[in-house]
Amino acid sequence: MVYAPVSLDGRKILITGPTGQVAMPVIEAYAEIADVYAIARFRKAEQRKAIEGLGAHTLQADLASDDLRVIPEDIDYVINFAVAKTGDFDYDLKANAEGVGRLMMQCRQAKAFLHCSSTAVYQYEGHSPRTEKSPLGDNHRMMFPTYSISKIAAETVVRFVAHQFKIPSTIARLNVPYGDNGGWPFWHLMMMKEGIAIDVHPEQPNYYNPIHARDYIEKIPRLLAAACEEVTTLNFGGSQQVSIEQWCEYLGELTGLTPHFKANSSAFGSLCIDTAIMHEALGETQVDWREGIKNMVQSMAPELLQGE
Repeated sequence: MVYAPVSLDGRKILITGPTGQVAMPVIEAYAEIADVYAIARFRKAEQRKAIEGLGAHTLQADLASDDLRVIPEDIDYVINFAVAKTGDFDYDLKANAEGVGRLMMQCRQAKAFLHCSSTAVYQYEGHSPRTEKSPLGDNHRMMFPTYSISKIAAETVVRFVAHQFKIPSTIARLNVPYGDNGGWPFWHLMMMKEGIAIDVHPEQPNYYNPIHARDYIEKIPRLLAAACEEVTTLNFGGSQQVSIEQWCEYLGELTGLTPHFKANSSAFGSLCIDTAIMHEALGETQVDWREGIKNMVQSMAPELLQGE
């Protein structure tokens, strides 16, 4: 059963991690129809100004330590994109795991709580698509030492608080988000431009399920509809399975640049997902990966497109 999306019209929505690449398009889209509050540390005044320019109210707080009573008590929906990956285990666990618990306690009257996790919680298993029951592991240790462990810890806290305080919740394990404001494929494009070799795991091809911002913006109201006290946990990526090698070759077709790959056993390996539960709950995504990547280049680096 595909969940009917909740209506966000006129609702009070709290979005964490608003300055990040994933959250920014969500704020821009939802601020047109809802009363959006964005909470972050806002260490840079220009970041806060940019968020307010999108039509959102800004709240300044560190989820790890600050008083969260700055958050209005009548928030309808919470979308948690916040993530700390400083490399300091003490701080990152406090910010990501304890922080989400503190956030849920402050917003325990919300109709639904959506926690954005990551497929980085899964153990490496070659080309096998990960199901929601696949083994968890310290997947991103080589590049982001605290990331996978913090994400696993945060999921555990979400489940505990949801069960204990009867907060309808969904955990969505995100897989390679990208859009007109960038993402992992854009970093690869910049590496191609500079002639930098792109590390890939030796067990090629390295498959993922990239999801465009237009798709996750459309699916989030369905993820909120799926929230329950038992906690719905599902993979969240694009319906198409695409390899790093494929999207880099396509970037080359668009720009004339040549990707250079370097086999590295420490690189992130294939991390594609089983989409069965996602499709049953949310339906298929609509943006073809080629269309999405071309739009990304047109938005971020139009001067690189051939014939433009």
